[in-house]
Amino acid sequence: MTPNNFLGLPDEYSSYDAARVLVLPMPFEATVSYGGGTADGPDAIIAASQQVELYDREFDHEPALGYGVHTLAPVALPADPAQAVDAIAAATAEAAASGKLVVGLGGEHTISAGFGRGLLAALGGPLTVVQLDAHSDLRDEYEDSPYSHACVARRLLDEPGVEQVLQLGIRSVCPEEVAFTRANPDRVRVWYAEQVHEGDWRSEFIRRVQGRRVYLTIDVDGLDPAIVPATGTPEPDGLTWREALDILRTLTAHAEVVGLDCVELAPVDGLHMADFAVAKLVYKTISYVMAGKGQG
Repeated sequence: MTPNNFLGLPDEYSSYDAARVLVLPMPFEATVSYGGGTADGPDAIIAASQQVELYDREFDHEPALGYGVHTLAPVALPADPAQAVDAIAAATAEAAASGKLVVGLGGEHTISAGFGRGLLAALGGPLTVVQLDAHSDLRDEYEDSPYSHACVARRLLDEPGVEQVLQLGIRSVCPEEVAFTRANPDRVRVWYAEQVHEGDWRSEFIRRVQGRRVYLTIDVDGLDPAIVPATGTPEPDGLTWREALDILRTLTAHAEVVGLDCVELAPVDGLHMADFAVAKLVYKTISYVMAGKGQG
C-alpha cells in the first residue's frame, strides 16, 4: 500500500507515469458560513479510501487496477479566496495538460471556481457543468465576497467557456438565485430534490448533456445527511445513494466528463461513515468516468 495515495494502490498502479487519474488535494477553507472543517476533507477522504474494497460488483472486477491513480501534493493555498482560486486554476491547468483525468478533493466549494477555470485553460471550452448539491450557489456575492462558497456556480457562469450549469438535488435557494435561474433558462437548469425523487429529470438532462464535455462538481451535501452528516450546511431530503449513482451513470453514458471534484466534507472525529461514503462515491465516480472513456 502506498501511504497518502487515494485507494492506497501499490506503486505499480499509483506512480505518476502508470496512472491515468490524478487526484489533486485542495484543502481550502475561508468562506464557510456555518459548520467548519472542510480544510480537513482531502486528508479524510484519502485516509478512508484506503479502506474501500477495490473490487466492485457492478463492474465485476477491480476498476482502479485498470486505470491507476496517482495523488499529487496538496496545492499550497493563500488565505485570500481570489488568490486561492488563481492558485487552484494554475495547479489544475498544469495537471489537466497531462491528458490524465484530474480529480479535485476539497475543501470548500470555492475551490471549484479555480478548478473549472483551470480545466478551461488546459482543455478549452465549451464545458457544461453538472453540479450535485443541496444549494444552488448562484448568489453574486455572499457575506461581502464574490468568492464565497455560496457563489461558486455564478463564478463558473462568468467563464466564457462555460455554456451551462445543470444542478441536481437542490433543496435550498434564495430569491436572488430563483430570479437568476428564471432569467437564464438556457444557461442554468435546476432539478430540485423532489424532482429527482420523482424521476422527473432524466429525459431533459440527457438531452442537455448528450455529446458534451462536462466538468462534474459534487458537493457532498447534495446527498442526504443520513449518508453524509459531516458537512457544514446539511439539508434534509437529499439524494439517496442510489439516486446519486443513477445520475452519475446516466451522465457518463451520454457525455464525456473531462474533470471532476468533490467538496465540502467536514470530517467529524469518530464519524467514519461520512468519510468512507465520500471516498467510495469518489471511487465509483472515477470508475464510471473511466469506463465511459473505455479505460475502466
